[in-house]
Amino acid sequence: MQSTFSELEYSAKKKLTRRDRFLAEIEALTPWSELLEALKPCYPKGERGRPPIGLERMLRLYVVQQCFSLSDEGAEDALYDSQAIRRFVGIDLAREAAPDATTLLKFRRRLEKNNLTKTIFETINGHLANKGLLLKEGTIVDATIIAAPPSVKNKKKERDPDMHQAKKGNQWHFGMKAHIGVDAETGVVHTVVGTAANVNDVTQTHALLHGEEKAVHADAGYIGVEKREENLDTSVTWHVAMKPGKRKILPDSPLGKLLNEIEKAKASIRAKVEHPFHVVKNLFKHRKARYRGLEKNTAQLYSLFGFANLLIAKKRLTALDGQIAS
Repeated sequence: MQSTFSELEYSAKKKLTRRDRFLAEIEALTPWSELLEALKPCYPKGERGRPPIGLERMLRLYVVQQCFSLSDEGAEDALYDSQAIRRFVGIDLAREAAPDATTLLKFRRRLEKNNLTKTIFETINGHLANKGLLLKEGTIVDATIIAAPPSVKNKKKERDPDMHQAKKGNQWHFGMKAHIGVDAETGVVHTVVGTAANVNDVTQTHALLHGEEKAVHADAGYIGVEKREENLDTSVTWHVAMKPGKRKILPDSPLGKLLNEIEKAKASIRAKVEHPFHVVKNLFKHRKARYRGLEKNTAQLYSLFGFANLLIAKKRLTALDGQIAS
């Protein structure tokens, strides 16, 4: 098949951009065949009406949308603006029409309706587990606030009723919380829970455990977690950080120094839980809830943390498969 001018221009590029390199990493890290097999039963087979756009192409466009924090219209525009994205999705605009925003909206709603974003998350984690990257010995729990639009300029003249205010430090935030359970060894997220921002972190601890861990690590916001009724039968060792104020007044004695070193050791383990938040908020630019309601936003979190897991596990996957140059 003859190459188009666009393809020839792209192949002649002397420099790979950050977008090129990022998409190459996602291309190599993603278990495409496993994801397509998991999603296939819920995708139209084209037996009636107009044949649907191929599942793989729609999935790839959805990945672009999540990883670059694009709206449905923004993802459509990206296909026309970026050669790298067109190559990743597999679209040749000279020969065929690109999926439009409405098509992507329908695909995204199908994922949400059938709980398929959780399927994507679990399929990716199953792939990582088969590679030995989910050890399940220990879990780190934490949560982060994701802001929601406080505007009342909508049909109902009200803010999203699923979102609430919460105070962090001296500042009030309106939105939701993403609670995660992370493998203490690899930093891979194994559990995701979405709640309103005013829900206390410690109340969701039991929902973030997979049941096979021997130790749970948490910051000072989880003090008293072992005394809660839902955790009384949980046979794990709890490693909860000391309150900052209490740590500041530790005596300058052998015992005080020992306790301070223990807190440093706890903090070094808990640091892994910040990596998924960094990828989702800073790399994927997901700092504000895109949709209305907890259900849709939690569904998106499954996709975001699923693809974040691939990037977190990149070095280990590279060592195992040798697919991507360091």
